Amino acid sequence: MTNVWQGQLVRLRGVEPTDAEIFSRFNLDSERARLLDYAWPPISAEAVREWAREQSLKRLDNDAFFWVIVRAASGEPVGQVSTHNCNTRNGTFAYGIDIARDHRRLGYAREAITLVLAYYFDALRYQMCQVDIHADNADSIALHDAMGFVHEGRRRRAVYTNGAYVDTVLMSLAADEFKRGQSPSV
Repeated sequence: MTNVWQGQLVRLRGVEPTDAEIFSRFNLDSERARLLDYAWPPISAEAVREWAREQSLKRLDNDAFFWVIVRAASGEPVGQVSTHNCNTRNGTFAYGIDIARDHRRLGYAREAITLVLAYYFDALRYQMCQVDIHADNADSIALHDAMGFVHEGRRRRAVYTNGAYVDTVLMSLAADEFKRGQSPSV
């Protein structure tokens, strides 16, 4: 039996209180924050420690969860992924993912997303994943295109970041599309 939280490159795990230092370091990258939302003001190390303590005690809540992405070989944290907007009635969910700058373009995001999709589609029986991506985040859009996500539309001027209004690109992937994409080619 395989571990649903482990791939070839990464493993997903819950937040530990000792992760505060890592998240403090992640928080210093304002460009990273801008691509996720906007550049947040710096917070104290104590506030990050408290957040990490609180996160470490959380369980799956309304099917939403926050994982640390670590390299499978070394356990080194390389990013985070979290699910949200989980609607069991409609079978839809969303996620956000962030890979530290020095670990991008190594396949970590793709594999972490695949692990989350497999869990939500197979174990929790969701039928659709929906994501909103800042239109100026070309790398994320390209990744989701390569993974088979479908462009559903665009919200014009949906977020304000870096001194400008930015569109968001709406993309989705259905469970059956994911399963077809995971099948070995014949």
